[in-house]
Amino acid sequence: MLNDDISLNSLIGLGSSITGDFKVNGFVRIDGDLIGNLETTGNVIIGENARIEGNIIARSVSVIGGIIKGNIIAPDSVKLTSTTVVLGDIQTHYLQSDDKVIIHGHCISLVSEAEFQKAVSDWENTVSFAKKSFMV
Repeated sequence: MLNDDISLNSLIGLGSSITGDFKVNGFVRIDGDLIGNLETTGNVIIGENARIEGNIIARSVSVIGGIIKGNIIAPDSVKLTSTTVVLGDIQTHYLQSDDKVIIHGHCISLVSEAEFQKAVSDWENTVSFAKKSFMV
């Protein structure tokens, strides 16, 4: 898949809502509602009025407010501004967070690729073990 991070490839505008998984090539901006997972090869901007219930997988994620109920996996970076709420886990190499951000979840933010991969693997094993414990 080719990737163009200069031009906006997809936009979910204010007042719009999508239900279902959303897979996109390139740069995405969300200002509306998304119930489902978002996966892109590029960068994502989440607007201050956006509400997302699902996981986000992208190169980088910038959240200008809004609410995300799901996990964020963005190897390059995650930036959270002051009105952001994340109810889920974050995995990234670089995390930037303003004051008054709410994160309710587990966060892995390590620059070293080896340390990052080990932390992610350890966390995934912990989550898997916990899920199996509840099934008994």
